[in-house]
Amino acid sequence: MSKQSWKAGNMLYPVPAVMVSCQKPGEKANIITLAWAGTICSDPAMLSVSIRPERYSYDIIKETGEFVVNLVTTDLTKACDWCGVRSGRDHDKYKELKLTQFTSEFMDTPAIEESPVNIYCKLKKIEKLGSHDMFIAEVVGVTVSEEYMDAKGRFDLRATNLMAYSHGEYFALGKKLGKFGYSVKKNKKSSKHSKRRKS
Repeated sequence: MSKQSWKAGNMLYPVPAVMVSCQKPGEKANIITLAWAGTICSDPAMLSVSIRPERYSYDIIKETGEFVVNLVTTDLTKACDWCGVRSGRDHDKYKELKLTQFTSEFMDTPAIEESPVNIYCKLKKIEKLGSHDMFIAEVVGVTVSEEYMDAKGRFDLRATNLMAYSHGEYFALGKKLGKFGYSVKKNKKSSKHSKRRKS
């Protein structure tokens, strides 16, 4: 297999495209679409989002110290894209996209009710990097849509039909290939046969 060498660039794909909601007290709530977002710690639960300083939401989040990460389904893809190319300086995004504001017990900043998972974040640190600044935040709570709870009372994330972003394009997530640890998990059937041969 032959390879080509390219200059440094962002090629870590696919990534989640998320709709981040924020609001200054007494002002309209805003939504910014971000693809530079990710988990950075599990205990305590923490994540990061990276935002260009010139973006309208940058100062809102910096001033309020909180925001909500809303996961995006295939049904929300068009709204997600629209929020990424339109500025909250000029548009009331909730109103124009007919999205519903949902206020939880965790903070006054509203989430997007149509999103199946809302992650409430408190800002801990801003790391200046270059084109983007990284907002490092602790997760203080999560709300999920009850319609995706299965018969056993567990949240079925696969049923939400999340989408992913890859190199300027949006994709529906594909079929399940395995689950964590499947590559080393012993097959129960073959394990029983092995025990019989040894006995």
